[in-house]
Amino acid sequence: MRERAAGKTIGMVPTMGALHEGHLSLIRRAHEENDVVFCSIFVNPVQFNNAEDLEKYPRTLEADVQLIGNFADYVFAPSVEEIFPVAPTEVYDFGSVANVMEGAARPGHFNGVGVIVRRLLEWVRPHKAYFGEKDYQQIAVIREMCLQCRILSEIVPCPIIREPNGLAMSSRNRRLSEHEFETAANIHRILEASKECKNAFEIKQFVESEIAKIPEFQLDYFELADAETLQTTDDLNNPHGVMGFITVYVGPVRLIDNVRY
Repeated sequence: MRERAAGKTIGMVPTMGALHEGHLSLIRRAHEENDVVFCSIFVNPVQFNNAEDLEKYPRTLEADVQLIGNFADYVFAPSVEEIFPVAPTEVYDFGSVANVMEGAARPGHFNGVGVIVRRLLEWVRPHKAYFGEKDYQQIAVIREMCLQCRILSEIVPCPIIREPNGLAMSSRNRRLSEHEFETAANIHRILEASKECKNAFEIKQFVESEIAKIPEFQLDYFELADAETLQTTDDLNNPHGVMGFITVYVGPVRLIDNVRY
């Protein structure tokens, strides 16, 4: 970008659209910390391993552009054909951070993330790129991709933004009925309550049993993991810290969240 040549700092916020306050918090932070902000809006088909999920992913481009307002200098909203004139063939090995949890549950998902994020980072060459910690594992994968591909952009993790009822903000929340939306708040409530448990066994037992009490919920997984390596751990005194990662189906909608112990 010509702004980089002019010595300006560039911040980038990659999104898949259907923007909410979580996305806007990233864009505002990028605006505060950089001279120029680049925001992409692209529903990336190669990171979906479920065709129905891709089809039903909300698309609200006109409203998204209005929401961004004056906080982004550039909005890039390409078609699939512009990004992938031919089908991508890149295959990455992100190692152990990508082989667990979302990587195990959604084969090919992180490879698709790597494909699009690498292209965006190499095209824009931002000084900083901003990602929400709701997708905590994705941030670890993107950092690994940057190391492997020698991309120098700083990856900036940003706190989860929540609805007033505690539910982590997500574009997929739009697919919830009013009842499901209120019920989904129990995910965060249960995670927070689990902090009172004395050890890893009690935490897992508590979370799994509480989730099972709610008819609208179907637990995909709940894992305690090292906050740096993302490998399963039972040691709450782990020097890197311990995170709890959860994925729950609320009706047909798959929601993720996490908590630090």
